[in-house]
Amino acid sequence: MNNVNKTLYIPLYGKALVSKRGIILDDSKAEEIWSAEGFELKGKSKSKWLAYYMGMRSAVFDKWLKRQMTNDEEAVVIHIGCGMDSRIERIGTNGHLWYDVDFPSVIEERRKFFKESSEYHMIESDVRESAWLKAIPNDKNAIIVMEGVSMYLQLHELQQTLNNLCNHFKKVNILVDCYTVFAAKASKYKNPINDVGVSLVYGIDDPKVLEENTGLQFIAEHELTPIELINELNGIEKMIFKSVFGGNISKKMYRLYEYQKQ
Repeated sequence: MNNVNKTLYIPLYGKALVSKRGIILDDSKAEEIWSAEGFELKGKSKSKWLAYYMGMRSAVFDKWLKRQMTNDEEAVVIHIGCGMDSRIERIGTNGHLWYDVDFPSVIEERRKFFKESSEYHMIESDVRESAWLKAIPNDKNAIIVMEGVSMYLQLHELQQTLNNLCNHFKKVNILVDCYTVFAAKASKYKNPINDVGVSLVYGIDDPKVLEENTGLQFIAEHELTPIELINELNGIEKMIFKSVFGGNISKKMYRLYEYQKQ
């Protein structure tokens, strides 16, 4: 597993930690996997503040996905860059075809803990390629979450990936998190992913750049650290997180964008 793939253990640790503490995210599967497979993190990557952030990010993605699945009962669900995330178990297929996509080495690891079914499938591929889409019906709408992926793709690679998705499906709804340009530059010197050997990442400041050459339309920006999740922290931790990591401070580094292809 290369260094980029190893970054999947950072959010896994975060989700396992908040779940164990009974806040933000209920994820017993993350606890199980971390207990069995997690390696020793160091530096900022094992920060409880980052763990809270990772838990909140996943909870926001979950809430959006549940709503989209309710609104379109026939759409396929695609989790791009699934890592070891157990979103499939937190939400359930609810009658949808669901595809988790990641690099072969990640899916190999994932198969130790997740089993495919008639509705749930895992696809081994670099998402920048288009061949993996052939495994998914192209006569349906798609609901797509791309969590913790965009920052590892150059802009043209990200645009091409999004264009491939739009070309394959009738309609697309997608939620994607992005670093800002400032955060990408700063990441070379100060980012938890440095602790697993990654320093080269990319950011965008204008969400409309992902409309270019993709077929997507920017719909809305979402809050990554909503107050209702911050309020699940205890008194002093809530105050520190809100003032140091939440709201506008978070937005200087990290953004969450929703797009649609009609």
